[in-house]
Amino acid sequence: MVDPTSDLGTDVDESDAPTCATCGDPIVQSATHRVVTWIEDGSVRHRHFCSDDCRDAYDG
Repeated sequence: MVDPTSDLGTDVDESDAPTCATCGDPIVQSATHRVVTWIEDGSVRHRHFCSDDCRDAYDG
């Protein structure tokens, strides 16, 4: 997976792209890409979502 702080719109192919935590689709050059970040047990955690709908539907 690519560095989540990088520009995900450039030079990322589907095999290296993050996947949506809800539907599992690769997220490549998507204007609706959302990342939710939180701290858990002293570590930074994050989840990628392909859209607001997938973020809202996530049950994790």
